[in-house]
Amino acid sequence: MRGRLHGSFWPWVFLTPTVVLFGLYTLWPVVASWWYSLLSWSGFEAEKTFVGLQNYRDVLADPLFWNSFKVTMLFMVVTVPLRVGLGLLIALLLNHPKLPLQRLFRTAFFLPVVTTTAIVGVVMQFIFDPASGPVNLGLQRVGLDGGVDFLGSSSTALWTVMGVHTWKWVGVTMIYWLAALQTVPRDVLEAAQVDGASQWRTFRHVTLPLLVPFLVIITLLTVEQNLQIFDLMLTMTGGGPYYSTEVIEIYIYRWAFAATIPQLGFASAAAVVLGLVLLLVGVGQLWGIRAARRMAGGGS
Repeated sequence: MRGRLHGSFWPWVFLTPTVVLFGLYTLWPVVASWWYSLLSWSGFEAEKTFVGLQNYRDVLADPLFWNSFKVTMLFMVVTVPLRVGLGLLIALLLNHPKLPLQRLFRTAFFLPVVTTTAIVGVVMQFIFDPASGPVNLGLQRVGLDGGVDFLGSSSTALWTVMGVHTWKWVGVTMIYWLAALQTVPRDVLEAAQVDGASQWRTFRHVTLPLLVPFLVIITLLTVEQNLQIFDLMLTMTGGGPYYSTEVIEIYIYRWAFAATIPQLGFASAAAVVLGLVLLLVGVGQLWGIRAARRMAGGGS
């Protein structure tokens, strides 16, 4: 017994800083937001008024909340298939045994992932600047006078951020697919080639069916990641123009910190609603992973 206690003592000692920091900066803010969502409080006044579920009613009755929800869902619906499909295509190309400089290309595609998102957003503002940005200067050279205000127009801003987001994070999806491709048995691929199957037929009838369990997992991971786009959207558009790029995270930020009179209780209620959405995504992720494991087990 003394040996067991001694063996479990030191791991907990080393884990204590992590546990304390997790409790202070993750667990406590989550619990506090639940409590604040039941209050009418600006965040600065000492007096807090308990209002029950009124904040939730106000959030669900606000058209701008549903606009932000629609923008978030549209962003996810467009970028998730784009990231998953483009990541698979890049992984297939980089996994080809005859491709030279594979490590260089993998590093090049993964480099935007490790770049700070806020820096990417600020740089992209200069790149897409309608007056002096290199994109619009290139468009003017091909005869498009006046250029395009990619980030200043409600018809193009969201799509521009979608493209930048996909470029920045497709490297993560590529790594997922590269790992999945390593599980495809080489002897099965060689047998298909011996039988005279083309590369397309080999991919369609051999590789792709074996990748279906990984497709489920990678898609669910991408959905969860694409719901959290606050930093890139804030630095590139700030939710504008005319709320056309205001996702739920920016909606919460606006009410909690950027409003003339902050409404921390109202913002906390919106944050709890977003948390419930993420919880549903997490439950779907667990269900999808179990289903993928069953498919993989059945296939083996």
